[in-house]
Amino acid sequence: MSAPTHTRPHPATPGGVGTRLPWWALALPTLAFVTLLALILHPSDAHAATGDPAIAHLVERVRDLLSR
Repeated sequence: MSAPTHTRPHPATPGGVGTRLPWWALALPTLAFVTLLALILHPSDAHAATGDPAIAHLVERVRDLLSR
């Protein structure tokens, strides 16, 4: 006994899809790329954030454990 097959009701249209991106979908990644590129080219401009020393100690311990 064979199973019935279903055919597509309409063939796919050869035209393109009319989807448009919002302006920020291109602007934000471009801004992030330019900012990171500027930090790579001029690393002296990047300043470390002052944070809780306990977090720094925790990160240092984790790094030491992973390097073993």
